[in-house]
Amino acid sequence: MSKKYHLFEVYGIELEYMLVYSKSFKSAPIVDKLLTKKAGKLTSDVENGNIAWSNELVAHVVELKTNGPTNNLNGLSDLFHKDVLEINALLKPLEANLLPTAAHPLLNPLKDTELWKHSYSEVYELYNRIFDCHGHGWSNVQSTHINLPFFDDKEFEKLHAAIRIILPLIPGLCASSPILEGKNTGFKDARLEYYKTNQKKIPELTGLVIPERVFTKEDYYTTIFEPIKRAIRPHDIKNILDHHFLNSRGAIARFDRNAIEIRLVDIQECPKADIAICVLIIEVLKLLVDKKLATLQQQKKWLKQELFDILNPIIKDAENYTIFNVEYLNMFQIKETISVKNLWKHLYNLVKENIHESHHNTIEIILNEGTLATRILKAVGDDYSEKNIKVVYSKLAVCLQENKLFLS
Repeated sequence: MSKKYHLFEVYGIELEYMLVYSKSFKSAPIVDKLLTKKAGKLTSDVENGNIAWSNELVAHVVELKTNGPTNNLNGLSDLFHKDVLEINALLKPLEANLLPTAAHPLLNPLKDTELWKHSYSEVYELYNRIFDCHGHGWSNVQSTHINLPFFDDKEFEKLHAAIRIILPLIPGLCASSPILEGKNTGFKDARLEYYKTNQKKIPELTGLVIPERVFTKEDYYTTIFEPIKRAIRPHDIKNILDHHFLNSRGAIARFDRNAIEIRLVDIQECPKADIAICVLIIEVLKLLVDKKLATLQQQKKWLKQELFDILNPIIKDAENYTIFNVEYLNMFQIKETISVKNLWKHLYNLVKENIHESHHNTIEIILNEGTLATRILKAVGDDYSEKNIKVVYSKLAVCLQENKLFLS
């Protein structure tokens, strides 16, 4: 965002999808072929009207994103879906298709990972040298990113404070990665369980997932960026890696484009679900930013460790976890312990009138039927055979193609 925007004036949404071979269900490292078919030449970025496509770290993941900031969230689901249909049509002759959810349930990352080999590859190669990106936390993670603008330090302070408060609750709305390598991981959000530790070799990059209590650009540089730069220096002799790129917290400040990017959202079964979830999160953030739930001082005082202690069990149990920290719940006008599911229902009731009716049914299905992770586990039942998992996830691929919710 080179032009500066005010709070909630525009949005940037990014959706990541895995490519799989339709017959074998294995990951298909052919994003370069897909982008070449679309552009007529090998490229890492394609602008397709309102939506842009680009490559990711691994050769089997494509990212779809709003082509620049947009102020219209309500038409986005259809725009993304149109591109999903186009991509699946381009992939059909290659006997491949897009697969939704935040993790492929059968992928063996040590065997099935190919890094992107083209433009920007020196960055990925360096990352691979430092961290070895052949693991679930690297090659089997598809997420939805929400980019929200701020105009100056004053707006950054309000937005960063509000986002830190909401981060722990996000997996309780959108966890979608319960199965890895054919097994129930025990975590509704296995993607985030890996996210916490996949850069433990250089702990400064991810920190505690919840960002530190910093509310100005200067403080952010001192507290977060400078330690990152110091920590990476011995590994990055040629000075290839940018501090914005390296910062891996659950929400990252992008001062290069005056936005904060939220990264804790697992991608869902279809854009309709993704956008509805984004809208709900954004509307709750507006309540916090406008101090309608808690004062700015109340929001700012929370330490990263305190918020992480709420996030961590929600990564495991998602909407079924009961929050006991009443002081935290007071910020949402709740006076006693409550399940994450019921807290989200409460928050939805507070903002429902501000949400376009086209999202109501989708949000209500998620709040009543459970996160996608819960619905996937229900559909799989006790049968974790490769055959049955493929049946369930093939249905999820149909949901993506048809832009409809998955009901187990």
